[in-house]
Amino acid sequence: MRTHIVWDWNGTLLSDMAAVVGASNAAFATVGIAPMTLEEYRAQYEIPIPRFYERLMGRVPSPAEWLALDDAFHVKYTELFPGCGLTPGVEQLLAGWTAAGHSQSVLSMYAHDKLVPAVDAFGLAGHFLRVDGRRGDAGGRKAGELAAHLDALGGQVDRGRTVLIGDAADDAEAALSAGIAAVLYTGGSHTREKLLPVGVPVVDTLAEAVALAGELTG
Repeated sequence: MRTHIVWDWNGTLLSDMAAVVGASNAAFATVGIAPMTLEEYRAQYEIPIPRFYERLMGRVPSPAEWLALDDAFHVKYTELFPGCGLTPGVEQLLAGWTAAGHSQSVLSMYAHDKLVPAVDAFGLAGHFLRVDGRRGDAGGRKAGELAAHLDALGGQVDRGRTVLIGDAADDAEAALSAGIAAVLYTGGSHTREKLLPVGVPVVDTLAEAVALAGELTG
């Protein structure tokens, strides 16, 4: 029986937290927020992103401030992206999952027109039934994007044997809203302490996440 994994990209398959923090600090500078270390960022970060900025600023960003924050983040992230690599072991995990007769796809809140060439540049596209990025406005939540992703996969996957693997509480909340299982990975944007209250399995390696995906649907 085939199990399907929906992979998150940023902070999960892609090890890009240094770039994310660098880009966030560039964004913070536009509204006078002090720069953060990686540890401080992971302890503070939340989704939706506008709420994250609102908490740091102590007020709701104006439309102009939100645009400045978003633009500064993406300009700096694009500059830093070439220094990002895959999370160690990803190629072997993806190849092994496919070889075992299972299927997988990618769903990210990274812009679709940037995600697809990024996945292809790492030579991973052949592992996935679909690769979907965000097609709407930045800063939203994943639930709507996941519903559309699963609808597009249609009969290619059994939702009762589908598991989302990601690094943020929002990933698990989206999965639960769609009626699929989730496993959360501590190597990305959230600390273990912020992931545990969601109530899904939390692991420290992607190898553990893949093993659990098989167990949850076995």
